[in-house]
Amino acid sequence: MTKPVFRYDMTIEEICEIGNQYIDLVWKALYDSMLDELTIAFQEIEDAAYGRYLDRLMPALFEGLEDAGFEVTEPLKEDDFVIGNCLLFRNSLEKWGTEDHRSRMFWNVIRSKDSQQPIGTLLTEIPHSHLKFDIPAAPVLYSLREYEREPIAQGIRRIKE
Repeated sequence: MTKPVFRYDMTIEEICEIGNQYIDLVWKALYDSMLDELTIAFQEIEDAAYGRYLDRLMPALFEGLEDAGFEVTEPLKEDDFVIGNCLLFRNSLEKWGTEDHRSRMFWNVIRSKDSQQPIGTLLTEIPHSHLKFDIPAAPVLYSLREYEREPIAQGIRRIKE
């Protein structure tokens, strides 16, 4: 799978734009190639089937950011549940949509590896169904300048509500 190319001097908005170009390029072909496998998996493990999909979709994006000199996740806690290499469930909200078209938003504060300064937050929206394995629309990235938990949650609400 192609890996998006980022530069260390990019803004969070530029990172978001390149990330969305990558997702637009690969999400549907990956989804189609995994649909049978994940439809069966959904019957056994339900929502965890989406984690399997994200485990294939998201690592190239996060690796591209790390290659460019960014830190994309915070230190893990003992009980963290991580999918897609860097999406932490404790850094996500799921409040929007119907059972057949829900929306979960994950966030990753993006920092410069050198200075440890946050440049902003990358949000990953995963549309999904709770009734069967289905991703009814492309995953989407959003950017926020905020990088602390409550302002991030407020930013997500602004986008979704």
